[in-house]
Amino acid sequence: MNWANLTIFPAAPDMVLTAVLFIVLLVDLWLCDKQRWLTCALSIIGLAITAVVQCAVWHGQPASAFHDMFVLDGMAQLAKLCLYVAVMVLFIYSQTYIKDRGIYQGEFYTLTLFALLGMNVMVSASHFLTLYVGLELLSLALYALIALRRNDSKAAEAALKYFVLGALASGLLLYGISLIYGATGSLQLNEVLTATQIANPWLLKLGLVFVVVAIVFKLGGVPFHMWVPDVYQGAPTAVAALVGTAPKIAATVFAFRILFNGLATQYTAWHDMLLLIGMASLLVGNLAAIMQTNIKRMLGFSTVSHMGFIILAFVGKEAGIIAALYYAITYALMAGVAFGVLMLLSNKHIECENISDLAGLNQKHAWYAFIMLLAMFSMAGIPPLMGFYAKLAVIKALLAQGLVWVSVYAVIMSLIGAFYYLRVVKTMYFDAPKEEQHTIDMGGLAKVVLSVNALLLLLWGILPDAVMNWCVAAVQQTF
Repeated sequence: MNWANLTIFPAAPDMVLTAVLFIVLLVDLWLCDKQRWLTCALSIIGLAITAVVQCAVWHGQPASAFHDMFVLDGMAQLAKLCLYVAVMVLFIYSQTYIKDRGIYQGEFYTLTLFALLGMNVMVSASHFLTLYVGLELLSLALYALIALRRNDSKAAEAALKYFVLGALASGLLLYGISLIYGATGSLQLNEVLTATQIANPWLLKLGLVFVVVAIVFKLGGVPFHMWVPDVYQGAPTAVAALVGTAPKIAATVFAFRILFNGLATQYTAWHDMLLLIGMASLLVGNLAAIMQTNIKRMLGFSTVSHMGFIILAFVGKEAGIIAALYYAITYALMAGVAFGVLMLLSNKHIECENISDLAGLNQKHAWYAFIMLLAMFSMAGIPPLMGFYAKLAVIKALLAQGLVWVSVYAVIMSLIGAFYYLRVVKTMYFDAPKEEQHTIDMGGLAKVVLSVNALLLLLWGILPDAVMNWCVAAVQQTF
């Protein structure tokens, strides 16, 4: 091993995050339940420090570490900063909720930080084994978080389903990686990209199929999507909020690393697969969401349709990559608002999880009804909200590839999807309220952050170039 080439400064933020994680773990051992807020505060401060270090090590040019197994480029930089913000916002939202559910424990924070570390490794990996290690670190932490309420049978069932299906997907990914290694003789993504031009085509394409299946599972696309609504419904809302936000950004960059950094020469092979999977995700996700009465399950199926847009975006080459990254960030913002409102309206005795639980919300808490309206309208793709421009960016990328009929299909599916989002708005504004519902149980800081989160959907919808320029710069600084 040539230690002279072992640079570590691009990985410095991840090392800081690891140190924060273990500090939180050790400090929490000495705290009683009344002092648990220190664990939350320490986690948020640690993430803020990590974000500062992340900005300090970035010099505008890609840099690698650990013998090119770990890379810090524009896409990794933007994704990591978004991940830090998403997890900090989750910690702020969830403090009261997890306290009422009896899971106000150090494990919630340490497991979430482990999941974040896994996501960081995923977005910076430039080697198949590094990609796999990051993915498993994320997945194992999520399995434990979903089952954190040990006396809740629904949470245990959701965790078990996710574990079994996740283990299957991991096995398929490893099998696909082994076939690609057999065809190319390397696991380094840039070396794989070079070797694919002379590799055994049949062995390479067989490995590609298994790898794409694993990618689609992690994104939650059809036909590997059934874990999504089950996990959203069964997991505590705070954990569902984590599953539905930050990992979507990490999975999008994860897919980019494999499909473009490693298998770009096989574009024609995975192009048709992603087209079919993306279109099926739009159809199944939207039609299944229409039939749901549980809002968390509805959000789960709507996630499937949103991931269909991201999957289709990869067909659009460089413009599609920009659109996919923009869409993933937008979806994390939208889902954060929706789950934040559900946590806001839940307390020790009431779990806000059915659409009917939002009945008449406007009459009692007009501001929070408006916040939920912004989230639903943005998910439906109604201008001038951010979700509209995310869908528009994907459709533009498809049109640039001459896929007019796919673009028309995506627009039609969006119109169908608008029905179940508008049903939530109709329930909040026109149905009679239930007397025992709508007890606001969330701290003042969380309410402010939730309001800012929602207003960003409107502000960045009116000024879409702000985030889009970040995504364009990130992709340009990656290639």
